[in-house]
Amino acid sequence: MGLALPLATAALMLAWVPHVTCARSSSHVLPRCLSNSSSHILVSYKVDPSSSSSSKKMADCSDDFRTNFLRVLQSRRKILEVPPTVEHGNPIADPLYQNKKPLPSKMAMETCPRKEVEGLQEKLVEENLYLITEEGEQGRLPVLILSLKDDAHKRKPAIVFLHSSYMCKEWLRPLLEAYASRGYVSIAIDSRYHGERAHTNTTYVDALVSAWRMGDTMPFIFDTVWDLIKLADYLVERDDIDPAQIGITGESLGGMHAWFAAAADARYSVAVPIIGIQGFRWAIDNDKWQARADSIKPLFEAARLDLGKSAIDKEVVEKVWDRIAPGLDSEFDSPYSVPAIAPRPLLVLNGADDPRCPLSGLKTTEERTSAAYKSFGSADKFKLIAEPGIGHQMTSSMVKEASDWFDRFLN
Repeated sequence: MGLALPLATAALMLAWVPHVTCARSSSHVLPRCLSNSSSHILVSYKVDPSSSSSSKKMADCSDDFRTNFLRVLQSRRKILEVPPTVEHGNPIADPLYQNKKPLPSKMAMETCPRKEVEGLQEKLVEENLYLITEEGEQGRLPVLILSLKDDAHKRKPAIVFLHSSYMCKEWLRPLLEAYASRGYVSIAIDSRYHGERAHTNTTYVDALVSAWRMGDTMPFIFDTVWDLIKLADYLVERDDIDPAQIGITGESLGGMHAWFAAAADARYSVAVPIIGIQGFRWAIDNDKWQARADSIKPLFEAARLDLGKSAIDKEVVEKVWDRIAPGLDSEFDSPYSVPAIAPRPLLVLNGADDPRCPLSGLKTTEERTSAAYKSFGSADKFKLIAEPGIGHQMTSSMVKEASDWFDRFLN
């Protein structure tokens, strides 16, 4: 039996569109800014009328990005609004990990700073629930929440943690416990076709191939961002969470989810994407798309066969992104979406030698994002750290940098 909640769900006012294909821009010109677009936006950053013209222009560009991005998210929803419902769940004893045997080390997560709390395990409050974000099986979002018992019932800062490809929310427990010990409400979800939303070791890959062939879902990044917008609706209504102090972070695929969720929804007030932000268009133009394609190769092999190609090439990659994530390599790519997070605190953590997120491909993104933060007078709230000698890997150093960033801006 579901529990209906009186959520103050943000209005999603754009008409449903059956399919959206975004025009690719090879010139990398900033998207057109619409001064009257704010009425269609989930959450926009409010600019003081006395602010500089550059900050107003940046706010308008951010609003324009959100309007267009929400239109794409809505384009593959059969029903835009479902009753805001939460269902109670139970702990998962044997979580599903897809294509991850043996599992990678948790060492980096286990180095996360934690407060020494006597009897921590007994003082942790664990909640398992399902949030209904849309119709259908994948519209049932599994959520895991950890917090410390609090007799004072004070509102606390919260952080949403997002797992990498083929993993699940239970994998993140070392981080959830560490932050909970320090007074945060720690939240993790299973992204689309992962964890409780998967049934086999190929569920995620099968969903990607289906999206390519059917064009009716967006399992690579965008559908989970829809869930994160709905999750924000729920979190801001909780009595134990400060609605102005909700952070978001994730690793790899989870880093991409954190990036786009923060860009789309300003209720995520602090963001730390880890080994997730990249330049999709840059990778195609500079023949550096192979490592990203290899991470979900069955999708690109299926597209290659369907397109009658003898090998995966630039055209295959472009067509796949256009089909399963419209605009990912054009108007929603990092040079346009990452600046939309300004002026909220943003820490980008990458490996300097990461082939999936080439550092050279972030030069324009870093320049535009820095300019956006400077226009708001918030240059100190943006930082990009590329750890030398590190590839596609979350390190203990990254975990510590993220922890310090959240403590600085949320606590």
